[in-house]
This record gives sequence, C-alpha cells and structure tokens, in this order.
Amino acid sequence: MRTIFIVEDEKAIADTLKLNLELEGYSVIEANAGKRALQLFNEHKNKINLVLLDVMLPEINGYDLYKEFKKTKPNTPIIFLTAKNQSIDKITGLKLGADDYLTKPFDLEELLLRINNVVKRYTPENKNQFEFNTGKINFETFEITDINKNKTTLSKREIGLLQLLTSQPNKVVSRDEIIEKLWTIDENPSSRTIDNYILNFRKYFEQNPKEPIHFHSIRGVGYKFTT
Repeated sequence: MRTIFIVEDEKAIADTLKLNLELEGYSVIEANAGKRALQLFNEHKNKINLVLLDVMLPEINGYDLYKEFKKTKPNTPIIFLTAKNQSIDKITGLKLGADDYLTKPFDLEELLLRINNVVKRYTPENKNQFEFNTGKINFETFEITDINKNKTTLSKREIGLLQLLTSQPNKVVSRDEIIEKLWTIDENPSSRTIDNYILNFRKYFEQNPKEPIHFHSIRGVGYKFTT
C-alpha cells in the first residue's frame, strides 16, 4: 500500500484529505507542525511515497521542511499546499524542485488526480510483483509474503489465479474465465477446486478469513479481489 504524508496544520483540511486518500486506497501519516513532521519523516521515510506539504506551518515553514526532507531522502515527491496565491510563492516552491503546487481552496478531485499522477511517475513498474496492505506476491518466483510476514511458495496454478484476480482489482472474474485461462481443455477441475484456492488465500492474507476484505466469492458468478 502506498503512503501519503500530510503535513497540514488546519485540522479540517487534514481530516478531509486523510479520509479521501484512504478511500482511494492510500495509507496516511499526519503531522501538524514542523518538528513533528521532521520526526515522523525520519521514522517513516522508507515507506512514504509522497508528501503533501503546507507552506505556512508552526515551528518550521514548508520551504525549510522541504529542504530537510530532500536532504534525508532526495527522491521523495512533494506537492506544496498553501493559502497564498501570489505568483512569487508558487515560483519559490517550484524553484526548490517541488513536483506540484496547489493554492487553497483547491478542488479535491483535482488534487487526488495530481497525487495519483505524481505517485505513478515515481513508482517503478514491476509486473512480476504485486503488493497490497496484507501481503506481497512474486509472480516470477511463485513466492508470497503473507499477513504475518511469512514466506511461502505456491503452485503455478495458485499464482496464476492470484495474478488473474489482482490484475483486475474490484472486478468479478467468472469461474468460466478462470477455468479457461488456468486449465487445459482435457482437464476437468471440480467446482470446489477454485473455492479451496480462495480459502487458502484468505488464510494467507486476511486478518479474519471468515470475514474477508480482499478475496471474495460471488455466489453463482465468480471471484473478486478487492484493494
């Protein structure tokens, strides 16, 4: 799961951003002042994918925080947020090397779009691996890392099913499509085979396998992976 670090001292704005980013599937870390922001950034720098950084902050302003963040982790993407709308402020932020700059009040949908675009630019494409909040899947080595950080090697068909489901998140994949893509014509999988695979995935990746969040069976239709 990708992580956004919100550094914003206006609670209403921070809460709105947090809620909407979590709905988009991001994990969120928050700070409302400069010193706390530095502390949290140093603690979580390896998992932060983008910083939303207010300019006018208590203790340390956003421009100085930007410089400190970049000293610690130079490739961190940063978007400035500010109530100022003078062109000199925008120029200052962009001259520092910020990836984007929005003035308040901003359009929430536009901000989310800009965040997604910046995160994608900085995320190397790796089609051989898939990561979500409770596990990792390596389609090349057939190895998974489960919710407890244990590693297990699965069969080719199990990995094939995981790849098929995770390549179409939040969409139902029919039983017929799964059989067509993972079994040969002369094979005749039982109706319980795929169900058993799904049950195993829940044991690997779900906090409570009886109340799954990610791996769902849609009765009479097929199966779905939810982010």
